[in-house]
Amino acid sequence: MSEQDSNPSAERLTHLLADARLHFLQTSQYKQLSNYLSLILRWNARTNLTSVRGPEAILSRHFVESIACAQALPGGIATLLDFGSGAGFPGIPIAICRPDLAVTLAESQGKKAAFLQEAIRVTGITAKVHAARAETLTTQFDCVTLRAVDHMDRAVQAAAHLISPNGWLALLTTKSDLPSLQTAAGPAFLWSELISLPGSESRILALGRKPTT
Repeated sequence: MSEQDSNPSAERLTHLLADARLHFLQTSQYKQLSNYLSLILRWNARTNLTSVRGPEAILSRHFVESIACAQALPGGIATLLDFGSGAGFPGIPIAICRPDLAVTLAESQGKKAAFLQEAIRVTGITAKVHAARAETLTTQFDCVTLRAVDHMDRAVQAAAHLISPNGWLALLTTKSDLPSLQTAAGPAFLWSELISLPGSESRILALGRKPTT
C-alpha cells in the first residue's frame, strides 16, 4: 500500500482533483496538504480560522479551488503575494503546488498570522508571513491573489499598487461580484478569459495583467 493510499485525505483529494479535471500532485505534495488540513482542523477547534469546519468541505471548497488557481496561474511568475491570507487560501496550496514561487502571506490578524507561521513549519514550504496589513508592504510582486477578503473592493484597489508592471492580479470571486472588482482594479488592467472554478457554477478565477505604463 502506497503512502497516498494509506492517507484518507490524500486519497479523497485525488478523487476531487480527478472530478475537477485538475492535474494530480506528487506524493510529497499530498503529504504536505494532508498535514496542512490536520493543522487547520486542530486550530479551528479553538480559533475561528474558517467557517467551513468539516474536512470534506474544506477539501472540496478551499483545497480544490486553491489548487485550481495554482495550476491556472500564468507562466513567468517568480513572486506572489496572497493578500489577506486568512487561513492560507489560496497562498499555502499555491506554495505547495508551485515550489518555484516565492510566496508571501499577508495577514494582519495576530492569531491567523501565527497559524500561517505554524503552517509553514508543518508543511515545510518556503513561504513567509507578513504579519501586518498588506498595504504596508513596500515591494511589488509578479502576482497578487485575493480570495474572500473583507472589503474586497478596497483590497483590490490596494493590491493593484503592489503588482509589478506586466504582473498579474488573480481574483477568486463570483461572476456577479467581478465587475465591481474590475472597476476597483482600474481601467488599465487587461483581463484574460474567465476560468470557472470547481464545485460552483458562480465561482471564477479572473486574471488581469497590469500594463507597463
